[in-house]
Amino acid sequence: MASSTNKINRLESRLNKLLIVNVILIIAIAILAVYLLWWPQLKLALFGPPFGQTLAGIDTPLTAAQLNVINGGPNSYFETAGERLINGTLTNQIQLANSPQYRPFVINGKPTVIYMGAISCIYCGENRWAMALALSRFGNFSALYNGYSSFGDADVPTLYWKSNNYTAPSGMTYGNYYNSNLINFVSAEYDSPIKLGFELPSTGLTYYVQNAPNQSYASALEFMNRTGKFQGTPFTFWGSSLVTGADGVVFGNSTPTSAAGIALTNMTHQDVLNQLQSFNDQFAWSEYAAADVYIAEICPTIGNAASVCSLPAIRTIGAVMGLSS
Repeated sequence: MASSTNKINRLESRLNKLLIVNVILIIAIAILAVYLLWWPQLKLALFGPPFGQTLAGIDTPLTAAQLNVINGGPNSYFETAGERLINGTLTNQIQLANSPQYRPFVINGKPTVIYMGAISCIYCGENRWAMALALSRFGNFSALYNGYSSFGDADVPTLYWKSNNYTAPSGMTYGNYYNSNLINFVSAEYDSPIKLGFELPSTGLTYYVQNAPNQSYASALEFMNRTGKFQGTPFTFWGSSLVTGADGVVFGNSTPTSAAGIALTNMTHQDVLNQLQSFNDQFAWSEYAAADVYIAEICPTIGNAASVCSLPAIRTIGAVMGLSS
């Protein structure tokens, strides 16, 4: 009788343990299900969407103070950044390669900077900061706009040259608010849904040419198409130099190994501008150094008429790149 009672007790104990295990397993599955199904929504409610995916401030113009950071950077910043580029103390990748050379593209007696890009493009996004800084040495912007690369292409904060249609299935935005007595700036941007990935028109550069708003734009963009050097955006022409990509890969305070988790993704536009203005970290030095490369390419075509062209670092960069002074 005692033996039977013990067997029953042991069986009950095992059943109780099994029941406890099953209850724990059910609770764990329930928690996992809640996490998978509801945590994204709960996280969104508690913390908001990941930065940028709010489209915070997209397509709004920079304030006067913000615009002055771009237009008003002192020549000393360009010199210091250039010196760092020359002596190898930058951690970001800045290209000093010899670009294919052509005759300057002249419109109304002035050499022309030509830019072909896409609003969804991450490399266009990071490169526009350096482009704007470079262009500011030869003129100024009366307006620039807050933008992003696409959600599917790292979602980095950037500048738009003009208000863009970031919801259109496809389209073009031409032009900018740049003014200069020394150079022209021709800009063409392919528009596509910002919530998707990087896109370019299936017809390539001919789409840019066919939709050009006037003959000056059509001839400039056709010139770029005829080079046969297109490898992707950004695709630019500075002075007499054809640049087939971004001259600098500047996504933060070091060289990124991938597009995921890069520092620039987590910055606001104001964060970027604050760093450019403070000029005390690798990001700011690298952006100005990338601008220096573009400046060095323009200076020979305007007879070094801008004050920035006389900076020792700019002259050295030009010499390293084999550009005639």
